[in-house]
Amino acid sequence: MSDIVAAVLLALTAENAELREQLASVPDMLVETAIDAGNMHALVEAMRTERDAWQAEAERLGARTVLMA
Repeated sequence: MSDIVAAVLLALTAENAELREQLASVPDMLVETAIDAGNMHALVEAMRTERDAWQAEAERLGARTVLMA
């Protein structure tokens, strides 16, 4: 085997090992992303609930103001 072929094989082996290492970390990153998405979804739902409560309160107060006028 020539030196060039050996160098290319060594470079490919090193790159393959690096890519395998990166690929191995993907499942952990996906789990973290799913957890973050779940937390964001819960926060959005809480904000919607709070918005709806404020809106209902504003409508109730508006109706009361109209009745008093």
